[in-house]
Amino acid sequence: MSQVHAVRTSWRTISALILVSAVGLIAFFWPFVVSPDSLAADHATDAPWFFALLLPLVVGVLMADISAGGLDAKGVAMLAVLAAVATAVRPLGAGVAGLEPMFVVLLLGGRALGPAFGFALGSLAMFTSALLTAGVGPWLPFQMMAAGWLAMGAGLLPQIRGRAEIAMLVAYGVVTSLAFGFLMNLSFWPWALGPGSELSFVAGAPLSENLGRWFAFNLATSLGWDVPRAVLTAVLTVLAGPVLLRAVRRATRRAAFDVPVRFEPLVGAGRQ
Repeated sequence: MSQVHAVRTSWRTISALILVSAVGLIAFFWPFVVSPDSLAADHATDAPWFFALLLPLVVGVLMADISAGGLDAKGVAMLAVLAAVATAVRPLGAGVAGLEPMFVVLLLGGRALGPAFGFALGSLAMFTSALLTAGVGPWLPFQMMAAGWLAMGAGLLPQIRGRAEIAMLVAYGVVTSLAFGFLMNLSFWPWALGPGSELSFVAGAPLSENLGRWFAFNLATSLGWDVPRAVLTAVLTVLAGPVLLRAVRRATRRAAFDVPVRFEPLVGAGRQ
């Protein structure tokens, strides 16, 4: 059975996704390519604030493109429902050992409704849940980007069904739950420790050295949060994944996203 996407993936939408993802990659990984005598190295503490302003702009451009070109009223309704569910479940784990039950909603929503819808869902759900949990700050745009990637990637996985699909989603959920923590550390690691630590970012150092420092920082500071997040995502995917996937796919078929809407004149209109 072919996959039905809630967002029509036109070339404009694909181009916008690529552009936004490219900006996001620069926002996260600029420390590994900056030279010690560059302006970026001199303003390393300002970079997170710059990208915190830039990322919402590029995500907004993508959301506008999706809304204008590929998301109809039925898609908007589906996006609102799933974002509301993700927002509602996030406080159940927020602040407790890195547990993020909303990740399962993002993963399954992106899987069932396609990559473009997944990116929109991840970004929107992270934003609305931050408002609910008082989690608004310069880190939020980075969270929105990472959550969008998580859900988008689920929609790009091979189209298989049954137990093999659940096993694939479990593996993907574990990897992305760990990667989410690693990525979020990149949003503040370059300036958080200062220059005097063995875990500190060193502008212009060889790539292998800064990668080693980054991994060591992750192991020392956040692995205790990332592993419980990965375990919870895997458990919830096994328990709730089959039911939620069937429910979302059933709703998708009934909504008939792939059927074009046509308006025809009413027979006998205008007759008295």
